[in-house]
Amino acid sequence: MDQLLSIDDLIDMIKRRFRVIASITLLGMIGAFLFAASQQHLYQSTEVLQVTRPSIDDELARSTVDGSSARRLQLIEQQLMTRDTVLEIAEMFGIFDDAPDLTTGERVGRMRDSVEIRGVAAAREGFTDDGTISVLSITATFDTPERAQGVAQEFSRRTLEISRTSRIRKARETLDFFIEEEDKLLTEFEALEREETAYRLANNLTIAGGLEARQARISSLNDEILSIERERISLQQALAQLDPTQRAVTLERAQSEINAQIEVLDQQQELLEGRLEALAEAIEITPSIERDLANFARRRDNIQGELEVISARRAQAEVGVKLEEQNQAERLTVIEPAALPDYPVTSSRRRNAVLGTAASLMVALGVAFLLDLRHPVIRTARQMHNRLGITPVVTIPPLEPTRRSRRNLASARIALAGYVHEARKGRLPPKDTG
Repeated sequence: MDQLLSIDDLIDMIKRRFRVIASITLLGMIGAFLFAASQQHLYQSTEVLQVTRPSIDDELARSTVDGSSARRLQLIEQQLMTRDTVLEIAEMFGIFDDAPDLTTGERVGRMRDSVEIRGVAAAREGFTDDGTISVLSITATFDTPERAQGVAQEFSRRTLEISRTSRIRKARETLDFFIEEEDKLLTEFEALEREETAYRLANNLTIAGGLEARQARISSLNDEILSIERERISLQQALAQLDPTQRAVTLERAQSEINAQIEVLDQQQELLEGRLEALAEAIEITPSIERDLANFARRRDNIQGELEVISARRAQAEVGVKLEEQNQAERLTVIEPAALPDYPVTSSRRRNAVLGTAASLMVALGVAFLLDLRHPVIRTARQMHNRLGITPVVTIPPLEPTRRSRRNLASARIALAGYVHEARKGRLPPKDTG
């Protein structure tokens, strides 16, 4: 570092290495100008979307589209950045018309690099992060202001469309699921009712409570039989109490009437006992029937319970579909349309040329300094004093020969060389001694 201790040393170094500095600076300047001339300006346009809260409170009417908005917007971004979508948008705006040699993969990569979708998380409520997005910005960067604005608007339009259609589709799929489940349960309930009706018909249980009715009928038959027996006993007592002293014809007529009544009572009793026996036989198989009927009742209650739950959820799903179709649920709205950019986002060509020239000058000075370091010659009295501690008395400046002196010096060297050659061969003329 002793080579540059003052401004004079720097000036001396620049003078000594002027050719190197000028050459490197000139080459750097040419490269900077070529780079600035080949640089393409890029314009940037941004459209901002806001995630709007539902118009109706969730406690009153809840949408069936669940999940965080961040996850839904991430799915939308993945759909927007698919190969077919970005190629369709590129073809729509003619982005690669001037570069037909680009492959499909290169076009897709450039489109994905030129469009940025960024979400801003909403303020937290408490200490938990529910993944809610408040603002979504779509930024497009292209070579013309019109393309940047158009691509940003197109991506925004598709984002709104995908968000709306996906929410409606999900709400409809939820409603269709509950309707299908409700139809299945209704079909199952009807099949159960038909099966139970057929079972009741097969077991003579056409009315509900058939077992209790049979038991009540048995009790009634027993009462009737008991009544018949009582009446029969009364008739037998009346027959025994007939006066045998009365006329034979009268006695015989009275006995015949009582015996006929007793015979009628016996027939009635026989008929009732037959019915009672049939009912008793039917009651003997009622435990299995009771189990089957209880099974029917349990299955019916289960299906009815599921139907109540499914019906309530189907009603909620219908409300969710109405909210989505009427755009009353959570939705995306444009709060800042994409504007036509006035200035490019890249630096100006003049600035790049000036910076490149300045950088090349700095590199040239660095190269000159490195060249001086490779040859650490003492050129000034200050350098001698700093290195050796000796202060020179006289300094002789470098004497640069002129062009004429160089020619005279060359002639003298040639003449001297010829003289030396002749002297070696002994051809020198004799000395003049007079």
